[in-house]
Amino acid sequence: MSSLDITPLVPQGRQFIQSYRGGIFRITEVDYKGPVLVTPEHTMLWAAPEIADLTFEDFAPLLEPQGAVQIVLLGCGARMALPPPVLRARLREAGIVLEPMDTGAACRTYNVLMGEDRRVAAALLPLP
Repeated sequence: MSSLDITPLVPQGRQFIQSYRGGIFRITEVDYKGPVLVTPEHTMLWAAPEIADLTFEDFAPLLEPQGAVQIVLLGCGARMALPPPVLRARLREAGIVLEPMDTGAACRTYNVLMGEDRRVAAALLPLP
């Protein structure tokens, strides 16, 4: 019986979330400690406040160029939490849908959508 490679095909140069634990995200062979913003093109550390204190300005790195991101998956940590309604409304006005979920689900969903060549980003808070 031959083996089946189930490793996702990741286009060259794309950011792929490989693992997360203990406050560390492994993204495309690089470890990041703490919150991160991930797009298919790059990953950066993110000075994120608590979910309830997030503002439109916290997502500024994802706003340019306009239209580059249509969906932001908000990884809220161990459990999904609702961000302020005004934040969701402001992002929607900018053409971005904010989808809060637990961090594990956000990582998995990001990888799937990125693999489908969608205009997606992940804003990830680490698990404890």
